[in-house]
Amino acid sequence: MVPVVRRARAAVACLEGGILRCAEAASKAALHDPNNDSTMSEAVRTMMRMDAEAAQETAAQADAEFLWDFWYPAVRSTEIAGQKLVTAMLLEVPLVLGRTAEGKAFAMRDSCPHRGIPLSYGRLDGVVVECCYHGWRFDACSGQCVEIPSLSSQDKLKVERIFAGHFPCEERDGYVWVYMNTPGTRLPETIPAAPGLAVFSDKYKITHLSCELPSHVDQGIIGLMDPAHGPFVHQSWFWRKRGSIHEKAKQFEPIPNGFRMSPHSPSTNSAPYQVLKKITGEPVTTTIDFVLPNIRTEEDRSGKMWFSSRATVTPVRRDVCRIDFVAAWNLFFLPVSIFRIFGKIFLRQDQETMIRQAEGLKHNPRLMLIDDADRPAKWYFALKASLIESRRTGGAMVHPMDGPVTLRWRS
Repeated sequence: MVPVVRRARAAVACLEGGILRCAEAASKAALHDPNNDSTMSEAVRTMMRMDAEAAQETAAQADAEFLWDFWYPAVRSTEIAGQKLVTAMLLEVPLVLGRTAEGKAFAMRDSCPHRGIPLSYGRLDGVVVECCYHGWRFDACSGQCVEIPSLSSQDKLKVERIFAGHFPCEERDGYVWVYMNTPGTRLPETIPAAPGLAVFSDKYKITHLSCELPSHVDQGIIGLMDPAHGPFVHQSWFWRKRGSIHEKAKQFEPIPNGFRMSPHSPSTNSAPYQVLKKITGEPVTTTIDFVLPNIRTEEDRSGKMWFSSRATVTPVRRDVCRIDFVAAWNLFFLPVSIFRIFGKIFLRQDQETMIRQAEGLKHNPRLMLIDDADRPAKWYFALKASLIESRRTGGAMVHPMDGPVTLRWRS
């Protein structure tokens, strides 16, 4: 993975140097052009400066090894209503989100392109976001500038050519998802739909939980898929005990951009699964998927009963990530209030563990991954490196798995 990152950094450095040279040349040409008025010269200088700053930002973000050109959950849908503006941070990009008068969610970069003041300090009138500093107004759904109040009748600046940063936005399962395309690139012509939680009946219950972790997204993700920490981090009377540890064998198979723990009977030392089996009188089958950039899904089925969940680990900054967990089910015996109590306990246990781990990681210790319990973590790093390399070269992504494989561990 290191060579891939080094090549990415080198490419960004070349890009940054090229933009800076172009900026210098363009600025000199603009200043010596007798047909160019002062307004246009200033506009050129501003654009070149913004390009250079964008290159520097790209270099910093590439160093953090974030995966761009994917959907990420930004906020809960319930957080944006009326003319309220809310903020979020994804991949170290500050966002401002809101909802138009027609109810459509939008996401913009939380920075006015004029002087950089956060647009979240401004106001939304249902269609347009207005900056609080000089009143520049931007269409909420496109980021296009529609008015600069300070311009006089003699100004030649074309307002409609100015855009605030803007990102595609969709709502799924109670979240506002934002498509984070690589900084400095155009959006692709077609963007896949934001991820949706799988459900298996018309009527079901649903709930959401979240927490922040003081770690890089990589540590959050490999912690999420780690099969061996359960009896130690999550031991409790309602889940499993340390004394119940036994050897397990699970089959995994490759899927596009990820891997799957093939359909199997869940652990006999997990009480909830055994309760479900007794109620339905039928076997319980569990399928677990992990897909880049950060999504773990689990589906549990027993007869007509089902439980479906999705956990995402989203990079907020290089040293902070966030778990967003959503679950849906048609289990008549499981009230939302009860599930939330136990779900919060689980998340708090994971959060406390990651806080403790962060104490050690800040000293940059040597780390190791073992077989077979850490093989999913190895697959994740290999998938991530392969994706970065395929995007760099334009070649096909190489999957780290040749085919189905059985892993064994004790937990």
